Amino acid sequence: MASPAPRPRLFVAVVPPGAVLAELRRATAALDALPDADRLRPTEAGGRHFTLAFLGPSDPGRLDGLAARLARAAHRTAPFPLALRGAGRFGDRVLWARPDGDLDALARLAGRVRAAATRAGLPPDAEHAFRPHLTLARVRPGQRLRLAPYAEALAELAAGPWHVDEVRLIRSVPPPGGVPGARPTYETEGRWPLGG
Repeated sequence: MASPAPRPRLFVAVVPPGAVLAELRRATAALDALPDADRLRPTEAGGRHFTLAFLGPSDPGRLDGLAARLARAAHRTAPFPLALRGAGRFGDRVLWARPDGDLDALARLAGRVRAAATRAGLPPDAEHAFRPHLTLARVRPGQRLRLAPYAEALAELAAGPWHVDEVRLIRSVPPPGGVPGARPTYETEGRWPLGG
């Protein structure tokens, strides 16, 4: 019997504009020259974002209430500057870019989004606390790699700044099981302008 198709997951995020993602692509190209770089799986442009709230698999019947509450949360937050400066890592699993700019505004927006989702009956996953970062790459499954040299190679990484002016509700559709190298796809379900 075939296993059930993976369920789509929802999250709310800040997505850098295309020009900043292009800067980021150029800034990280040097990683390819480092030893064992083939053990890293770079995040595709569609997956490069700051997750404010991870909602997981969600009941479609609650999305209308969520949309209205996210619109209010976004409207209560003024646009703010953000940039990418330097890199970090989560152990030897994930390599990420460090946010710079008005991090207090980013944290306030995340708090408002998380509260809005909770009030809509879609509380954020407790295991995914807000930790501002933009994932650049993950170590490929079954591989081992020391990420410290990769983070050090990106110590001078710089992309942006830009003004964060919206939040997005994004659906992540996991790849079908058993397909080597398959990646999730990302679909924007809604976007709301910041107001303030």
